[in-house]
Amino acid sequence: MEFITAFFGENIGLILGGLGVAFATFMAGTGSAIAVGMAGESASALVKEKPELFGQALVLQLLPATQGLYGFVMGLLILLNLEPGMSASTGWYYFMCSLPVGIAGYTSAPYQARASIAGMQILAQRPENATQGIVFSAMVETYAILGLVISILMFLFGN
Repeated sequence: MEFITAFFGENIGLILGGLGVAFATFMAGTGSAIAVGMAGESASALVKEKPELFGQALVLQLLPATQGLYGFVMGLLILLNLEPGMSASTGWYYFMCSLPVGIAGYTSAPYQARASIAGMQILAQRPENATQGIVFSAMVETYAILGLVISILMFLFGN
């Protein structure tokens, strides 16, 4: 730790907090990008055969994008509280606050994409039951939301 402190000086807390911003945004955003791409492949195949289902397929494709938004919100919350000269312990804590939303977003988004892809299969065969596919996909969303909530609670009540 002495080497790190000597290298970064008084800004070690700021740098650690910045890593938290990057972690929350990058991990959740990467999970969403992968997932939206997966669901987009399925949506493209569906719309090629049934172009009239574009709107419903788009909803199913966009559902896994929310994890990236959650990471962005947490990253922004941390970013707005960073200041030069902040303590290393505060920087570490901000980094720890980024972990739940980053990890939950990265891991849940691809699984939500799989549920959305299954929902597109429902949409392809029974368009009147498309809402069921949306609900199945939204169930996975619960765990990304819990990651965001824990990150926010840690941030608000841990300092």
